Amino acid sequence: MALLTLAVHTIDRFTETCGRFLAWLLLAMALLTAAVVLLRYGFNTGSIMAQEAITYLHGCVFMLGAAYTLKHDGHVRVDIFYRRFSPRGQAWINAIGGIVFLLPMCGFILVSSWDYVEASWIIRETSAEAGGIPAVFLLKTLLPLLAINLFLQALAETLRNASVLVGGRG
Repeated sequence: MALLTLAVHTIDRFTETCGRFLAWLLLAMALLTAAVVLLRYGFNTGSIMAQEAITYLHGCVFMLGAAYTLKHDGHVRVDIFYRRFSPRGQAWINAIGGIVFLLPMCGFILVSSWDYVEASWIIRETSAEAGGIPAVFLLKTLLPLLAINLFLQALAETLRNASVLVGGRG
């Protein structure tokens, strides 16, 4: 049991570290967006690379932030009944949801995106826009990273809820 607790805490620390790093990307994205707007409307010029960089940053925050959001229970939940359940009842719902839905979905995303990302890496896919970022393959790599990150955090959440169910603490 101590090994499972250590695994859960290790995954939580990893997710927390990633989430805090991603928060800084939000600041970079906001500043870059302001710069693009200032260049466009203030100086009548623009940068395709800067505009694509905003898209890349948004992709990073969204795709890699999913595990952080799960850890902090920030995903949308239709909790008509859930909120009235005891902590043990909620642990049952969370554990079953993780095992039946979330973990398999992460596996599906990983398997189904693998060839897509691999093909992009093989040709070192670049932007279709002149002056764009020559690393579309890196952006596409966020798909399997999402699946792996979210799988790890889903595993931690499922183990935490299983711990509640067997009488321990989460």
